[in-house]
Amino acid sequence: MALITFTSPMHKDKTVYAVAGSHKKTVLELAKENHVPIDFGCQNGECGTCLCKVTNITKGGLAHAGPLTNSERKTLKELGKLSAEEEAKMDVDDFPTPWRLACQMIVRDEDVTIEYPSA
Repeated sequence: MALITFTSPMHKDKTVYAVAGSHKKTVLELAKENHVPIDFGCQNGECGTCLCKVTNITKGGLAHAGPLTNSERKTLKELGKLSAEEEAKMDVDDFPTPWRLACQMIVRDEDVTIEYPSA
């Protein structure tokens, strides 16, 4: 089971459990189920409204999570959160950028902090 702590400068931190093995729900779906006010728009990885920063709690660094979708890669590049150099390193090391879109990211069995701007 993964612990996901949602944190924002405008809201009290909230930690929720993601059922181990499901690997189907996105961070945005988990946030909505648990009344965490992450702002979102298109929900298909194209607008970037649900941009968040992800940190692995137990390892103190990069979260493995699910791989970036093609639309997420494109949007992160457009937002200046993923350079060509970072993308190449990410592909080799199999660790995604800390910047993710909540509507696209699927948490694996790891404890993470999701930093999001206030809605």
